[in-house]
Amino acid sequence: MPRVFKRAAARRDLVQHYVYLAENAGDAVADRFLACAEKSFVELSEHPEMGISLTLRRPELEPIRKWRVREFDNFLIFYEPRTDGVSIVRVLYATRDWWQLFGVDGP
Repeated sequence: MPRVFKRAAARRDLVQHYVYLAENAGDAVADRFLACAEKSFVELSEHPEMGISLTLRRPELEPIRKWRVREFDNFLIFYEPRTDGVSIVRVLYATRDWWQLFGVDGP
């Protein structure tokens, strides 16, 4: 069975998004966000080629792909496919300057 590995930065991202959503939209929305993120991670582990491959200037980040959190389209999952699943690198809000973070030319 494919596995989901979360890097420390991704875990921090999830906590920050949860707190923001709980404070601004309520606990129910924040809980639903985490559940949808986990479902999205499982889907990616089962079908790691689903996401869009990013063309990066930093070769060490080359296998990173991008996908959206189910039902929360403004949250992006950045992950690396692995032979035994996926490694979740970051979970970022879509309007964040993520392309600079990963060395991608801006929109």
